[in-house]
This record gives sequence, structure tokens and C-alpha cells, in this order.
Amino acid sequence: QVQLVESGGGLVQAGESLRLSCATSGYNFRNYAMAWVRQAPGKDREFVAARRWSGGWHFYADSVKGRFTLSRDNAATTVYLQMNSLTPEDTAIYYCAAGTPPLSGARTMSLYNYWGQGTQVTVSS
Repeated sequence: QVQLVESGGGLVQAGESLRLSCATSGYNFRNYAMAWVRQAPGKDREFVAARRWSGGWHFYADSVKGRFTLSRDNAATTVYLQMNSLTPEDTAIYYCAAGTPPLSGARTMSLYNYWGQGTQVTVSS
């Protein structure tokens, strides 16, 4: 059974950092693109970051560029989202996703086939 399980969310103050983890199992996603997407209360899901190591590309939303970093462990079974300088606008449920989008579709959430259940991040001012 393929699973993506996020963890690491929580309540932090503005300016602090969090590292989210996405543990994968049931399939080797080494050659897949891995993405982070978030959904704030009352808003649509928003692309945050995506990276495909086998394709040599990565993208970040303008709102997180320079503050967030997507990485993975050497075994390619756990993906991370390091989030620095958090602001209240980063408050959302964060989802991990895996898929095989083309380069042009890296930010298209419908092209990601596997999703986790999400982890809540709350940033207080």
C-alpha cells in the first residue's frame, strides 16, 4: 500500500522555523517529482514547492522563495520542507504529493497522483 505521511507541523511564532517531513512507503519514489502544497482556511490549495531530482529541476512559489527548502534523505524515502522566517501568512495545512509531471506541469497539482493526509502549521504573530 502506497503511503505518504506528513509530520512536523505545529504552532510557532512569527520568525521561527519548522521542518516538515513526508515519509513514503509502499513504492520507491526516487524518480518521481515530490511536491509540497498548502491550503489555508477558506482558500484553495496553493503550490509551495516541487523538485524532481532525476529531472534536475525544482520550483518554489514566489511567496516562499528564499525561506523554504525542499530536500530528501539519501534513501529517497523521506522528503523534507525546511521552513524559515515563518509568517502568519504561512498558516495552512501542508500536504506532500508525488507524481510524474512534465517540467511545464511541475506546479500543476492535478498531475500529482499520490497525496498525504496533511499536517497543520500555525504561525502566530
